Amino acid sequence: MERLKRARLLLARRGHNELAELLKACSLEITDTFADGPRAVIRAPVDAYERIRNIEDPDWEALVNTLREVRDKGELDVAVLKFELEPQSLVGGALSDADLLEELEAEHRMMENVACTGHGPRIKDANDEYKRRRDILKLALRTRGIPDPNPHADLWAWFSRWKAGDLPSYQSRRDYLANLFAPAFEHLKQLIAGERAEVFIEPTGWTRVDRAASEMRVRLHSATAEEQYQAVGLLCREALISVAQVVFEPAKHKTADGVAPSATDGKRMLEAYIGVELGGGANEIARKHAKAALDLANALQHQRTADFRSAALCAEATASVINIVSILAGRRDPPA
Repeated sequence: MERLKRARLLLARRGHNELAELLKACSLEITDTFADGPRAVIRAPVDAYERIRNIEDPDWEALVNTLREVRDKGELDVAVLKFELEPQSLVGGALSDADLLEELEAEHRMMENVACTGHGPRIKDANDEYKRRRDILKLALRTRGIPDPNPHADLWAWFSRWKAGDLPSYQSRRDYLANLFAPAFEHLKQLIAGERAEVFIEPTGWTRVDRAASEMRVRLHSATAEEQYQAVGLLCREALISVAQVVFEPAKHKTADGVAPSATDGKRMLEAYIGVELGGGANEIARKHAKAALDLANALQHQRTADFRSAALCAEATASVINIVSILAGRRDPPA
């Protein structure tokens, strides 16, 4: 088992749950080329980087000690721990919809060229470029809530797929790829045409909120049955609870009825937060909008039946609440 994964499992078992969760998206490299001893470099995507880089001393010490503890015989010890930002995450997050479509089309062409022409590039020559593009595409699609259409992590995996026996001809492979990429192509073309206009598509930086919101969008676009649409409502609830837990301060955000909210009473916490942060007559319209979005999201979560429209309305209302709160919390302010 990979060393970082072993460390993650132990950290979770020992109560460092949030740190263990953050490490899921990270990679580990340990090298012995430094004068101060073996150095562990943990590379994190942009949505986890700031949180994990500023972990408290007890978590930091626990991580270093656990990485030392779980090493196999012959593996390097850890003398220094360093975090780095995964460069692909910045590139993926910065892609426009049009650029993303172009990159996805380039991936499609590369897969076609190696499998469907007889004179395309050799896998060993093209695989590194394919994997770099794959990393960028996965992040860029995830930030938009678009299901990743391509399950093939590298070109060797694609080679194994077309050699499985059911794709014997060039045309059968072209048809397979066309069907594989079509939904994502169509989704991106709709975005470019303006059929979904969002002011903010970047993550908020609140890991649990972003994870729930991303999964909410993915599930919405892949759902086809009532119980799957109901699952979207559950993810909306989790996203609202998570954002409420991040911003609610009991001493500052007093509830209207004086009842102290529980740790999972996202609605009461957010109502109190909005009431304080958008208080006063000048903010009346904005306050009404925020509370209406919260009421809509909360009401739709509790519907006994679910279909696409109710799930989509719930997801849209939830996304609106998250963006409103992230604006009020300063998470959307432009760089200084």
